[in-house]
Amino acid sequence: MRTVVPRFRNLLLLFLAVAGALLAGAAPVSAHAALTGSDPKQGSVVDTAPDRVSLTFSEGVALSDDSLRVLDPSGKRVDKGKAASLGNDTYAVALHAGLPDGTFTVTYQVVSADSHPVSGAYTFSIGAPSKTTVDLPSEAAGGGVVGALYGAARYVSYAGFVLLVGGAAFVLACWPRGAGVRPVQRVVVSGWVALTAATLAMLLMRGSYTGSGKVADIFDLNLLGQILQTKTGAALVSRLLLLAAAALFIAVLFGAYARGAGESGDEGDGTGDEKGTEGSDGTRAGEGADRAEGAVPQRDLAFGLGIGGVVVAAGLAATWAMAEHASTGIQVGLAMPVDVLHLLAVAAWLGGLSTLLVALYRAPFIEATAVRRFSRLAFGSVVALAATGLYQSWRQVGSWSALTGTSYGQLLMIKVALVAVVVGLAWFSRGWTARLSETVAESTEETVAETAVPVGSDASVDSGDSDDSVESDTAVDPARTAQLARQRTALTTARRKRDRDADPGRSGLRRSVLAEASVAVVLLAVTTVLTSTEPGRTEEEAARATQAASTDSGPLSLRLPFDTGAQDGKGTVVIDLAPGRVGSNGMHLYVERPNGSGFDVPEVKVAFTLKSKDIGPLPVVPDRIATGHWSAGGVQLPLAGDWQIAVTVRTSDIDQVTVTKNAKIG
Repeated sequence: MRTVVPRFRNLLLLFLAVAGALLAGAAPVSAHAALTGSDPKQGSVVDTAPDRVSLTFSEGVALSDDSLRVLDPSGKRVDKGKAASLGNDTYAVALHAGLPDGTFTVTYQVVSADSHPVSGAYTFSIGAPSKTTVDLPSEAAGGGVVGALYGAARYVSYAGFVLLVGGAAFVLACWPRGAGVRPVQRVVVSGWVALTAATLAMLLMRGSYTGSGKVADIFDLNLLGQILQTKTGAALVSRLLLLAAAALFIAVLFGAYARGAGESGDEGDGTGDEKGTEGSDGTRAGEGADRAEGAVPQRDLAFGLGIGGVVVAAGLAATWAMAEHASTGIQVGLAMPVDVLHLLAVAAWLGGLSTLLVALYRAPFIEATAVRRFSRLAFGSVVALAATGLYQSWRQVGSWSALTGTSYGQLLMIKVALVAVVVGLAWFSRGWTARLSETVAESTEETVAETAVPVGSDASVDSGDSDDSVESDTAVDPARTAQLARQRTALTTARRKRDRDADPGRSGLRRSVLAEASVAVVLLAVTTVLTSTEPGRTEEEAARATQAASTDSGPLSLRLPFDTGAQDGKGTVVIDLAPGRVGSNGMHLYVERPNGSGFDVPEVKVAFTLKSKDIGPLPVVPDRIATGHWSAGGVQLPLAGDWQIAVTVRTSDIDQVTVTKNAKIG
C-alpha cells in the first residue's frame, strides 16, 4: 500500500502539469499589443489627403514622441510629431496640410502593457500609388544585438532568482546545517550576484531595447531617465532595492544563523543536549545543556529569517508579475498573486534541486533526512506549479487552435513536455532517496562529537598520551595545537568523503538529480522565451480583428491611371469589385479618357496575385458590355490578404501597358 500511494501521487502530478497547459477558456485577454485597425487603412487609396493617421491596437500601449511616424514617397516626415490618444486603444498623429499625391508609409514602435516592444509599418496612397524610397528597418523592435543581450540578461535574471530563492529555501527548510557549507553558500551568493548584475544590465539596455536598438544608446542617460518613469523601470528599480534587503538576509543566514546551526548539533532542534549527556566527566553534559539553552534563540532566528525571506522572495517575484503578462488582461488582481506563487514554486523546486546537486557533489556531507525533506518540498512546489500553470494557460492560450497553431502554444507544449520529463526523473530520485543510507549522517554526528573536544586535545590522534601531558604540551607549544587541529580536520574530511562515496544510494541519487538539473536548464530557457512571446489568445484575437476590419470594408473601388506612351494612350481604369471579400465576386471595369468620357479600347485583361501565399497570378478576361465598360462575374479570391491587382490595357495593335495596385481583400 505504501508503494502504491507515492506512485499514484506522482501520476497525479504529471496529469496536473499536462492539464495546466491544455485547459482552454473563452474569456478574452490580451498581453502583447497587436495592430487591429488603422485610418487610412492599409493599402487603401484616398482621394484627398487626411488630416491625421490613427492606429488601433488590441490593448493600451505606451508612446514616445517618435512612436508614430508618417513618411512621404521621398522618405520625409510629414507628421507633426506628438501622438495623442483618442480612447478605446486608438492613437493618432496629425499631418501637415497640402500633402502631394503618392504612396505614404506609416511606421509605429510602441511598448505594450506587458512591457514588450511592438513595431510595424504599412502604406496608403493619396490620389494614386507611386514609387517610394522609404527604407524600413529590417529588424523588428527588440531585435538585433541589443535584443539578444537583453534576452540573455532576462535568462540570467531568472536563473539568479531561482538559485537565490531556491538555495535559501533549501537551507532553511531542509538542511540548516548547510548554511555553514561553503559550496552551498556559493550557490546562493552566485544567484544574488547574477540577479543583481542582470537587473542592472536590463535597466541600462531597456531604452535602446524598446527604441532604436543601437548599442550606443545603452548609456544614454536621457533614455534611462525616461525608462525610470515607466512601469518596467519602476519594477527593475524595486528589484534592486529588494536585492539590497536580500544581501542583508544572506549575511545573517551565512553568519549568525550558520554559527548557531553548527553549534546546536542537529540543525538547532535540541539534539545537542542528547549528545552532551554521552560524556562521563560531566563536561559535555554541561555543553549540551548550554546548547539546549541556545536552541531557543536559534529557532527564533530561523523563524525570523523564514518570514523575512518569504517577504523578500515574494517581492522579487512581484517585480516580474507587475510588469509582464500577469499585469494586463482579465482578472489582473488574481493573476498577479498567482504569478508570484508560480515563480516561487519554480524557484523552490529548481533552485533547491540545483543546491542539492551541488551538495551531493561538492559538500563533505549531507544527511539523508535533508534529502527527504527536500523531496517533500519539491512535491509541494510541483503541485503549486501545476495549479498556477493551469490558470495561467487558461488566460494566455484560450483555445485548442491557439495551442497548436501559435508559437506561444507550441512553446507551452514543449514546456509541459519538459516538466513531465523532470517529474518522471524526480520519481526515480525519490526511489534513490528511500534507499539512501544514514552512514554519512552517523559519521557526521561522530565528527561533531569529536570536534566538541577542546581544540588542544590530541586524543583522536595519539590515544597513548595522557590528558595532563597533552594539556601541558599544547599550553607550551601553540604550533603543536594548530598542527593537531589540521590533522584532525584532514582525517575528518577524508572519512566523510570515504563514507559519502561508499554509499550506493548516494551515487544513484547524484546521477538522477544531475539528469533532473540538466533538463531543468532547458526548461528555464524555454520559460524565458515563453515570457517574451505573444500569447496565443492575443495572436488569434488580432488576426480576427484584422480580418473583421477587412470584411467590413465592403465593395472595393480602385482607380489606376495609365499611359501607353502613344499619342492617344492616356486614361484611367476604374475597377469596382463587389462584395470585395473572399469567395466569388463581381467585377465591373471602366476605361475613361482624361476628360472622363468612355475610352473604347480593343482589349483589357486583369490578374490577381497574393504574393504572401504564393497564389496567382489568377487571370480574369472581362467581357465588353459597352464603350469603355467591361464586366466579369464569378471572380474567385480564395484567401484574405493584400492582393495585387494588375490591369493590362491595349489601346492599339502595338501599344499596351500594365498598371498595378494593391488592395486589402477580406
